Amino acid sequence: MKDEPVVAINSGSSSVKFSVFDVGTGDPRLHVRGSIDRIGLDGTTMRIAEPGAAPSTIPIGAGTSHREVAPTLISWLDERLEGRKIKGIGHRVVNGGLHLSEHQVITAEVVGELKRMEPLDLAHLPREIAMIEAFASHFAGIPQVACFDTAFHRELPRVAQMLPIPRRYDQAGIRRLGFHGLSYTYLMGELAKIGAAGGKIVLAHLGSGASMAAVRDGKPLDTTMSFTAMAGLVMGTRCGDLDPGFLVYLMKDEKLTVDQADDFISRQCGLLGVSETSPDMHELLERRRSDERAAEAVDLFCYQARKQIGAYAAAMNGIDTLVFAGGIGEHSPEVRAEICAGLDFLGLRLDQIGNSANAATISSSDSRLAARVIPTDEEIVIAEIVAWLAR
Repeated sequence: MKDEPVVAINSGSSSVKFSVFDVGTGDPRLHVRGSIDRIGLDGTTMRIAEPGAAPSTIPIGAGTSHREVAPTLISWLDERLEGRKIKGIGHRVVNGGLHLSEHQVITAEVVGELKRMEPLDLAHLPREIAMIEAFASHFAGIPQVACFDTAFHRELPRVAQMLPIPRRYDQAGIRRLGFHGLSYTYLMGELAKIGAAGGKIVLAHLGSGASMAAVRDGKPLDTTMSFTAMAGLVMGTRCGDLDPGFLVYLMKDEKLTVDQADDFISRQCGLLGVSETSPDMHELLERRRSDERAAEAVDLFCYQARKQIGAYAAAMNGIDTLVFAGGIGEHSPEVRAEICAGLDFLGLRLDQIGNSANAATISSSDSRLAARVIPTDEEIVIAEIVAWLAR
């Protein structure tokens, strides 16, 4: 069968990643990938990367929103595909809400449900919906597929799904949903290729958004994010787990509206709030020796990650494999070393040379726990889902 192009769209809060894959009878083959960065800021740019070629950057002015930059991306895709008919378009949708728990072809009903769920994820859903609608308008008749981050976690054990709230909310579907599922799907697939997908695994997706998942014998057991992507580990600008009493106090004391409270926990906290300078781990590591606030932000991030790994070791009665992924997990040897420094009780021995080189395996030969670095690829997972559902 002749290869057909599949487009994968991954909309973030201020960026859109996109990839084109050729799909046929084998695995998706990358044709081109890129991103539109700094959406909503001055100097919006499109970056293009092709296999075997040097990356290129295209200035596109000031894109104020995802809806505004969508025509630029669509026009570029039209030129790039040179009349080839697209097999399908896949969109990463971070939050499927209460009723959308499986990857599926997008219909008017699906879009309507996503719009009803917008208040759950104001950082992502409005932008994802804007891209879905823009592509539907231009590529009429081409199947679009919603690929949900929450789908990976839909079969969590009941005790892991439950939240300590009145049962009427539980009966309405309020539960731990979990996120970063497309990344976790990819990581488990990569582990399967080397025969390491069994046993007790902790997956650590560490970036500006950060979470962990515990997987036992190939099945999700627990995850740090909860009903929303605000919970769990400290993140770039998100608070992670926070005493809810503090938020009540803050809303009363400073008379915050709901929107102001949402802005506080999603854009003013995390590494940015603690450091008072930056949400970027690379910048904080550069400043930590001269700035106590930056040092404490890094220390808090590593401490919480190490503590969570210990919690999952208790939940699974040990750990066989620890995987680092995401921007920080893949590219920061210093952070990985600090997280692993307190895990010798699990039998983890770090290979300092391998860790410094971002090697695929960063645990030493005498370590009981295998520590790995796996660059994640959410877009290829989207392409695989689209190839299956749009067949």
